[in-house]
Amino acid sequence: MLGMITRRAFLHAGAIPLLRLGLPQFLQARESNAKRSFGRAKSCIVLFMWGGPAHQDTWDPKPDAPDNYRGEFKPIATKVPGIRICEHLPQLAARADKLAIIRSMTHDDVDHTSATHYLLTGHGRPNRSAPRSQDWPNYGAIMSYLRRGRGPLPPYISMMPIYDKDPAPRFVESSHGQDAGWLGPLHHPMRIDADPSQPTYRVGAFDAQPGLSLTRHKERQELHHALDARRRALDEEAEASAMGAHYARAFSLLASREAAAAFDLSREPRKLRERYGLNIHGQSVLQARRLIEAGVPLVTVFWPNDGITNVSVYWDTHNRNFIDLKTRLCPVTDQAFSALLDDLEARGMLDETLVLWTGEMGRTPRVGQSVVGGAGAGRDGRDHWSHCFVSVLAGGGVRGGIVYGASDRYAAYPALHPTRPMDLAATMYYLLGVDPHMTIEDRLRRPLILCDGEPIQAIIA
Repeated sequence: MLGMITRRAFLHAGAIPLLRLGLPQFLQARESNAKRSFGRAKSCIVLFMWGGPAHQDTWDPKPDAPDNYRGEFKPIATKVPGIRICEHLPQLAARADKLAIIRSMTHDDVDHTSATHYLLTGHGRPNRSAPRSQDWPNYGAIMSYLRRGRGPLPPYISMMPIYDKDPAPRFVESSHGQDAGWLGPLHHPMRIDADPSQPTYRVGAFDAQPGLSLTRHKERQELHHALDARRRALDEEAEASAMGAHYARAFSLLASREAAAAFDLSREPRKLRERYGLNIHGQSVLQARRLIEAGVPLVTVFWPNDGITNVSVYWDTHNRNFIDLKTRLCPVTDQAFSALLDDLEARGMLDETLVLWTGEMGRTPRVGQSVVGGAGAGRDGRDHWSHCFVSVLAGGGVRGGIVYGASDRYAAYPALHPTRPMDLAATMYYLLGVDPHMTIEDRLRRPLILCDGEPIQAIIA
């Protein structure tokens, strides 16, 4: 039976020349569009700019706003007429025809730890003090739950280099929405904290020990199975069951040359590694591409702590906003993101790989404006601001060369098509071939709707 056609669905029909179509033709076009788009993406790379990128100093410049709002940077033209972005993203400007820039993202949470949960799950966190085991599952955990992926590699891998010498990573470590939450530890990600830009880069948890022959490896596996058989009575607990599954996966990884090769960046030509950038983030993005090529359905690359002192932490530019964006943040993301797009396209993978670039929020409209108690902003900084920010999608069934939504004159609030994180989540699930409104069960077997948002049809090819 034909459902109700909402005004939103009608407006989101995108490039369909609505004024020329009657209702039957519109419905036929919409059905055809759904058949083409649903599930085109086989994998996804999430580039998460932890800290909250200043949207008006990157993807949504406001050259006509007053000086203390528009900031120091100038907009530049992109490959797509009419779309302009920050002057410090020139390589991405040259590839704007591949990008869908959402300039109307919005929510009401200015806390890093819980806002991260919102962007990585599509659900807000009403109880911010609850343990992470009560989080909604991350997108990658849902891919694991749905048994996506191929080969011995885990279906969900999270890259987040951590530096013990700097206390700042504790904030990222405590950010919610990174794991499987109430789906249980079986669906937690494989975490890679090592720096892939270093010659000593190894994924140690799954490295075979020197001198460990395949025969000894097999003997160890048999011993593990024997011991496991004696403690099966204890495996009623989720942690125990998950540990058994992780052991099995670890043995599978150790025995798989294909899995080991996926972590060997030395197999890539030096020129390509340089193209991504010989830094933590650039090589992490390259590692992500190798992982999805090896069958991993979802990889999240968090912006790392680069170990530089006396600067803003990550994209959290309470001070030195323009200095750090110009010297540390924009150039690195411009190089790595553009290299990923080129590399995926050259390998024929872009159409089936969804890429999301986002942070958990944006920054205040006015430079030096303080709105968060205890944080605030210096004279050259911007404070937390969640009422309006930008997320960018590419590949995997996304219509490139478009801007969706708009902010007001000051980049303070959405002026057109306010877009909630749950709508972004629904769009991602839709492109990955997952019904965003499907029912899943938690550990207590309670049925829950995966996502309350609606796919943004206007950005779907």
